[in-house]
Amino acid sequence: MKKTLIITLLFITSFIKAQEEKKSYSFTLDQAIAHALENNYTAINATRDIDAAKKRKWETTTIGLPQLNANVNYQNNFVLQKSVVPAEFFGGNPGEFQEIEFGTKHNMTANATLSQLIFDGSYLVGLQSAKVYLQISQNAKEKTDLEIRSIVINAYGNVLLAKESITILEENKASLEKTLFETNETFKNGLVEEENVEQLQITLSHITSTLSNAKRKSEIALNMLKLVMGIDIADNVTLTDNLDSLTTQNIDLATLGTEFNVNNTIDYRISQNNEESSRLLLKYEKSKALPSLSANLNFGYNAFANEFTFLNSDQQWFNYSNLGVGLNIPIFSSLGRTARTQQAKIAYEQAKTQLKETEQNLLLEYQNAKNDYEFSIEQYTVSKSNLRLAERIEKKQETKFKEGISSSFEFTEAQRQLYTAQQDYLQAMIDVINRKSELDKITNNK
Repeated sequence: MKKTLIITLLFITSFIKAQEEKKSYSFTLDQAIAHALENNYTAINATRDIDAAKKRKWETTTIGLPQLNANVNYQNNFVLQKSVVPAEFFGGNPGEFQEIEFGTKHNMTANATLSQLIFDGSYLVGLQSAKVYLQISQNAKEKTDLEIRSIVINAYGNVLLAKESITILEENKASLEKTLFETNETFKNGLVEEENVEQLQITLSHITSTLSNAKRKSEIALNMLKLVMGIDIADNVTLTDNLDSLTTQNIDLATLGTEFNVNNTIDYRISQNNEESSRLLLKYEKSKALPSLSANLNFGYNAFANEFTFLNSDQQWFNYSNLGVGLNIPIFSSLGRTARTQQAKIAYEQAKTQLKETEQNLLLEYQNAKNDYEFSIEQYTVSKSNLRLAERIEKKQETKFKEGISSSFEFTEAQRQLYTAQQDYLQAMIDVINRKSELDKITNNK
């Protein structure tokens, strides 16, 4: 009993602690976008890519800066190498040889080398490439931000759509339950046929099932929004904007008259980066045919002893120093460099063709996005008008049905028409928001 009580208390404590650790957020759409741009997992790594590109740029720059290296070498010759010399050098017999050892058992060398690259064509191209690499990372981050913005708008709208659907379905269900109750009472009095009751029961079952599914989708849609915003799924998020106001904000007919400049789009700039990278690769391969010049300065000390006395103050050290200049001149590579240069030239021509293709694709995408956005506004106007008509028709049919003038089939058809009009209207609103988002993404409009 005591053990069970302890386990229960631990469970309750952990549950309360988990509840306390949950965070609560409240966002407008603009706030949700701003939060996602800072906390989205992909956006965070895109920022890190820029930081890495900056470090890589500096790494490339340092190749042409002075390089200083130092080293200390110690050698223990526990068996010295032997050699032979004519024995007569030491008073021996002619024709005989005497073994001798050269060197000492302990050797130590300490030296420092200062090197400097004076000229290298590939290094100059490398500096330019590092700059382009940084631009590629920055453009990739901008494209990531545009995509995240579009995804957040879509996810935010889906949550609002799900909530609006639930509200409408609950209202429809409540109204239908009331009508069913009244019709059933009338049937009990023998004033209507049982088919009228059954027809309403079928419609109510469909509405109930659709409502349950909408609630499940609402939870999934909210979790998708949390994921793209970089928020823990267990946290609480409240959306303060509503679908109707967002739709109104995104109806901007002036946008349709704006001139499209393909050079301002992020996809075109990325394609330009690709072309520039290919051009620099070609330049790099050509630079390999140029000579390279470097210099180095060495300064060091040597010490020799038959015992390890290098740390003693009376140990004798012998210094040395030298200055060296190296010139490397490529002469003949069996046409290997030529083949690599030709490959780079082909890649450059391909990049230029891809840039042209990107330009044409963007023009076509803009036309499609503009047309879709314009059509979504038209559909929104039409669906709004149709919804009002469907509401009036359904209300008239309900009155006729209760008065016994209209059949249950006609009333049910009017209800289905209303339900369809309601969903069409909600979808039209979300389409306006999403189509505007797609158009803004293509035109790089933030």
